[in-house]
Amino acid sequence: MHSQQPITAGAPALYQNWQQLRTQHKGLRARDAAQRLGVSEAELTASRLGVDCLRLRPDWRALLAALEPLGYVMALTRNEHCVHERKGHYRELTVMPSGQMGMVVSADIDLRLFMTGWDSVFAVEEETPRGTQRSVQIFDQQGSAVHKVFLTADSPLPAWSALRDNFRAAEQNAVLNLQPLPVAEAVKDDGLIDAESLRNAWAELKDTHHFFALLRKHGCSRTQALRLAGRQWAEPLAPEMLPQLLEQAAAGEVPIMVFVGNRHCIQIHSGTVNNLRWLDSWFNVLDSEFNLHLKTPAIAQLWRVRKPSSDGMVTSWEAFDAQGELIVQLFGARKPGIPELRSWRALAESFPALED
Repeated sequence: MHSQQPITAGAPALYQNWQQLRTQHKGLRARDAAQRLGVSEAELTASRLGVDCLRLRPDWRALLAALEPLGYVMALTRNEHCVHERKGHYRELTVMPSGQMGMVVSADIDLRLFMTGWDSVFAVEEETPRGTQRSVQIFDQQGSAVHKVFLTADSPLPAWSALRDNFRAAEQNAVLNLQPLPVAEAVKDDGLIDAESLRNAWAELKDTHHFFALLRKHGCSRTQALRLAGRQWAEPLAPEMLPQLLEQAAAGEVPIMVFVGNRHCIQIHSGTVNNLRWLDSWFNVLDSEFNLHLKTPAIAQLWRVRKPSSDGMVTSWEAFDAQGELIVQLFGARKPGIPELRSWRALAESFPALED
């Protein structure tokens, strides 16, 4: 369980315990170390204050704008089972007037930001065998990592120094007022869902972005909607087909969109994938600008989903874990106002669905 208590007094001991763990397990990532030590990753990061970490002010609008001068960086967003890493520049940032939502829509780094749950942020300078690794790390109210931005060899260090100076928090303490995860609404029994109304509303969709509103209106979870929609709109697939789809997309040079997110950030890659590798049970894309790390045993459900839109049918593959949480979504690369790629649709439709 994650600690819910401020850790000011315990920070040095926590940091020491972490360092001992790292000597025993070379290459252990902070997220995994936090789980082993029974704390959140934010607490683990806060234990580094005064060593190689600086706490920053959570002025999200200004901080996000300050990422553009860092130049060529690597943006990382992940959930429990999938890591999405994309290199590029933070350009074309928009934050809504409420400050609760934002987006980055540059050609390389493409993000959807849901900032109501964002809580703490740190600048980390860690010495590694490859040199100094500099990053901005954002965490939510539960202490889980929302989004991280890593500098590259091409990032100007004066911009990094300016960011650290301009956003340095007045209080450099490790106090984190972590909150328990909000209790999710109980999933209704299938019999309480008006499946016919759901299917009719699905057929009338004009924009894939309206799908979440459709789920809320009908009071059903995402996987429940896929089950009830009927095979015209959603078909179950064997989970092992997902790596096969990526392999065939690579072989055919089919441009795709890869969405990976958590509750507070979604990161998108658009383009082809090329260098695919298995490492144990992890399936990886290891391209120069885009890396994906997918824990394949975590895929409990895989669906081929069709949604009508004003641009024609939009086809996606969607992978879920045993709790019904979305792990990764794949689409054909497209822009609003442009129909779906024929090459993507042909590929996405070429795999046989599971029998009832």
